Amino acid sequence: MTELPAALLQTDENQLARLHTRLVADAAASGLLDIAYRTVDSPVGSLLVAASDRGLMKVAFEVQDHDAVLAALAEKVSPRILRAPGRLDPVARQLEEYFAGTRRSFDLELDWSLSSGFRRQVLDHLMRIGYGRTESYAEVAAGAGNPKAVRAVGTACATNPLVLVVPCHRVVRSDGSAGGYAGGVQAKATLLELEAAA
Repeated sequence: MTELPAALLQTDENQLARLHTRLVADAAASGLLDIAYRTVDSPVGSLLVAASDRGLMKVAFEVQDHDAVLAALAEKVSPRILRAPGRLDPVARQLEEYFAGTRRSFDLELDWSLSSGFRRQVLDHLMRIGYGRTESYAEVAAGAGNPKAVRAVGTACATNPLVLVVPCHRVVRSDGSAGGYAGGVQAKATLLELEAAA
């Protein structure tokens, strides 16, 4: 089998990139792009970020299986999903600033369509837990208006569609131990260490 010259392969890759950029622009202009996504490298692994026209709707860790996350978004929200990195540049930039230690809160439009009821109340409360601080699951339950709903707080944190941006990593057990996390225990420890170092 004859191998193609490297220059020809590079040309094909450039052509594909141009075609993809045009596809994204045409889909957006025609109102056919409901969810744009991209990945962002970070100290806790690759992060999938996805947004609708209303704002950022999903942040997912690699261990959550990005393909499965995209399939779930297609089923729950819309199958009109396309990798459109440029549309998520502000999200990527703010995440990079956060991991560099120069950003303590996010200034992004958020699409809350994947959260409702008490889970949404919990997420609203999490937004008030300051950078470098933690609260116990019991404190979050009380702050969200239902002191007896400690287990429900755990479920809300586990299903948080906007991890990092809505800081469920700041919720710990009453004894101060980390507890579970969608990105894994090591990712949670890394985030808490990052914020404590500032």
